[in-house]
Amino acid sequence: MNPIALDPSNPRRDFLKKLSAAGLATLMSPAPRLLGATPDGEKPESPRPRADACIVLWMGGGMAAPETFDPKRYSPFEKGLPVAKMLSTFPSIATSVGGLRICEGLENIARVMDRATLIRSAIQPDLGSILHSRHQYHWHTGYVPPQTVACPHIGAWLARVLGPRNPVMPAFINIGQRLEGHGESEELKAFTTAGFFGNEFGPMNLPDPVAAATAVKPPKGMTPGRFTDRYRFYRQLIDRNPRRDYLSDHQQESMLRSMDNAQRLLASKESAAFDLSLEPKESREAYGDSHFGRGCLLARRLVENGARFIEVTTEYVPFFHWDTHADGHSTVDRMHREIDAPIARLVLDLEARGLLDRTLVILASEFSRDALIEGVPGSKAADQASSPTEKLQEAKHYGLHRHFTGGTSVVMFGGGMKRGFVHGATADERPLVAVKNPVTIRDLHATIFTAMGVSPKTAFTVEQRPFYATEDGKGTPVDALFA
Repeated sequence: MNPIALDPSNPRRDFLKKLSAAGLATLMSPAPRLLGATPDGEKPESPRPRADACIVLWMGGGMAAPETFDPKRYSPFEKGLPVAKMLSTFPSIATSVGGLRICEGLENIARVMDRATLIRSAIQPDLGSILHSRHQYHWHTGYVPPQTVACPHIGAWLARVLGPRNPVMPAFINIGQRLEGHGESEELKAFTTAGFFGNEFGPMNLPDPVAAATAVKPPKGMTPGRFTDRYRFYRQLIDRNPRRDYLSDHQQESMLRSMDNAQRLLASKESAAFDLSLEPKESREAYGDSHFGRGCLLARRLVENGARFIEVTTEYVPFFHWDTHADGHSTVDRMHREIDAPIARLVLDLEARGLLDRTLVILASEFSRDALIEGVPGSKAADQASSPTEKLQEAKHYGLHRHFTGGTSVVMFGGGMKRGFVHGATADERPLVAVKNPVTIRDLHATIFTAMGVSPKTAFTVEQRPFYATEDGKGTPVDALFA
């Protein structure tokens, strides 16, 4: 399915308008049907699953690889430093893998890199305009937006094809991202969805990990009995007064099934997994008190209780966190402190509980960053970053401020991946493009699907056309990553 062209005069507004149209068309569509074979007659065979669960640790906003997992030549801040010489603003440190170095500030993660596969050659297309929301949509769905249908999030694919690990636990849980209250909320909603699969395969959104327990309890002041009665009356209302103006039979039935699933969870013992106050104090302290740290702790508890797919985000908010358009170095220094202990603790806790081998943990971001280049060399994509002077005059310009799609790092733990392994490389000097074994989003998704036991060629009919788990069914798993 080819993406729809955007109006170059206002790509962001046109993006939203066309996404909304695709979503409305999807709501009116009949149920998608799983194809037993591709249009050319090939029957996709399910690969042997290496993992049962998947946790995506999302560094929303553009995590700079030279400031994290792919350090380059280090230049400390000094007034008059030529911007062209600024590659990394953190020195490198040794890891638990001989010869492998990552950036200072990630000391805890450095100690668990012997459990990791590090991809240093992930690449992204420019997509015309290098907008965070467009690239995040592409990464999470595998498709370049906007499309003629609402594309499912990768978590929804796993929920639909594999189903839940535990019938009372949501198969797809999204932790840490507010979908209201900032300038790109609507764009984030566009991919944080099950798309044409229907509500029952969509995410359970938990924007505040500490408040997650309230999501599995009746509203404050309402008794469980009254809550159950309200649910029953609502079901009766829908059954007696069906509306087909905006929902197909499939979408309405899917919505009702999602309500049934929620009601089942509220009455289950597994609902206690959402309550972080039940975790021992020492464990809570080990994950730290950051929003992201608490999200990692919650993810571990949910995987232990049978969740299939969980995304934990540092949260994308324009010009905050990894979106380092100003004060780049000091912001990344703060982000190092926010992610370092929780990620290492999550890996070690999963390992100690015998879960790491069957849980695929993925750390990723929509693109990397550079001090000079927007997109890749020669790109005509719209410039989304302000330019510092040719030589640094102020500390706030020290750091990597531009969106860079030519070489990005992805870290993977467990789930059948190799340990202490580095795949691919980027150039040592600018432009820091992938120069060895580049990995596209399509092939990265194929690798994730394969690890989870889903063929990258899996397809459903939507609007009388096949729609594939990877774009056009052409995703190829990177076999070199598997143990």
